[in-house]
Amino acid sequence: MNEVTVAGFRCFNQEQTVRLAPITVLVGENSTGKTSFLALLRVLWDVALREQLPDFKEPPYDLGSYDEIAHYRGGRGGRAASFEAGFSIDGSRRWHPVYPYAKRPPSVYRVAFRQDDSGVLPGIRRVENGSASAECRVSEDGIVSFTAATSNGRWSVKFGDRTPERRFSTALGWEGPQRELIAFGYLLRLFGLAVQTEPERVEHADGGVRLPDKHDLEAIRHLSTPIPRQAPRPFASAPVRSRPRRTYDPTQLIADPEGEYVPMFLATMRRKDPRAWTALKESIEEFGREAGLFDEIEMKVLGGKTGGPFQFQVRKLGRRSKGPHRNLIDMGYGVSQVLPVVTELLRPAGPRMFLLQQPEVHLHPTAQAALGGLFCQVAARRRRQLIVETHSDHLIDRIRMDIRDRRTKLRPDDVSILYFQRRNLAVTIHSLGWDANGNLVAKRGSIPDGYREFFRTERRRSIGL
Repeated sequence: MNEVTVAGFRCFNQEQTVRLAPITVLVGENSTGKTSFLALLRVLWDVALREQLPDFKEPPYDLGSYDEIAHYRGGRGGRAASFEAGFSIDGSRRWHPVYPYAKRPPSVYRVAFRQDDSGVLPGIRRVENGSASAECRVSEDGIVSFTAATSNGRWSVKFGDRTPERRFSTALGWEGPQRELIAFGYLLRLFGLAVQTEPERVEHADGGVRLPDKHDLEAIRHLSTPIPRQAPRPFASAPVRSRPRRTYDPTQLIADPEGEYVPMFLATMRRKDPRAWTALKESIEEFGREAGLFDEIEMKVLGGKTGGPFQFQVRKLGRRSKGPHRNLIDMGYGVSQVLPVVTELLRPAGPRMFLLQQPEVHLHPTAQAALGGLFCQVAARRRRQLIVETHSDHLIDRIRMDIRDRRTKLRPDDVSILYFQRRNLAVTIHSLGWDANGNLVAKRGSIPDGYREFFRTERRRSIGL
């Protein structure tokens, strides 16, 4: 995702578009919509790219019902009747989380959400690229209106409950709330079929007279999503991860935002794929040494039985001796809180997008800075997109300095700082960044007066001004 647009969603009233990058840092005071923004990114991924129904209550986020999601304008303005959000994917950029260095036309997705008895549903979906666009509208009585356009015209076809296509979609289980998400690829094929076999059903939405030719149909067909459906969903971490245990019993491996599954995941990898375990172990230990948290990690199988209970142990090396292995639960909360995030970032075949809430929780400033350095390495070497909500100046400063000092191949434009500023009942998101010398710059407009005002005030007080 390169840009995100939002309007009428929670504390975001007026439409605003912000820039995303390989590393995007979300900063601002508490309760300014940063977590809501992360939740929206995952919903957009699910609706637009995986064509699934939106779930605004899936952990680690719980945004509530429609009345708690749509923006409240206050007074007679009341609750917004709908809200919109969207994003762009520019395949021509040198950095892309799924298709690195691909030459693809930019795609823009837009979704308008509305209230339904079953929750929040996408009533309108739009997609466009440089040569064509398409829009799908679903009425409350289940009529699907599909409109496609190229530079040569706009055409519309309706698919109702009595059409063969509708009966077919119902047979596939696309009924009830699921009708909102009849796959765009399926609708594109139905549109082309209608043009070729039932041209009388095609309406000229712009008053034109000609039907789309083969070149128009080819341009429209390429509107299908550039992200493969099998691509892993974004990894969304909870702000507080799981509590460490002294002993872990083998359980079914199910991923969760708190990272409860991580020790079992590592133990399973150690048993089934020793080579991958060794590589991941070395990468995790490299971060542990940089952060000053640990030098070695190990799994201790109890009872000498493979697949039995095990303990997760870490060791901090001394100057003259290696020191003992210590149980994870005896190492304080810092290691256990950062381990799920680091494991997901470094494991092979992991997701391409990360939605991280306060990854610095329970970490010493040294470790917070090391985490910022790890983010730069992961974004540059593994081409993964990181959206990080943080209150850590140490983490942000390390990212800034690593880019300024060219510690990685990331450039200043590869980092976006989104500053969330509250204004009465609404929040404005400011897109900021750094220049080549690490100086703060505004990508649009000017740097807001409130940015870092607290730190300036505290610094003046500290030196007696």
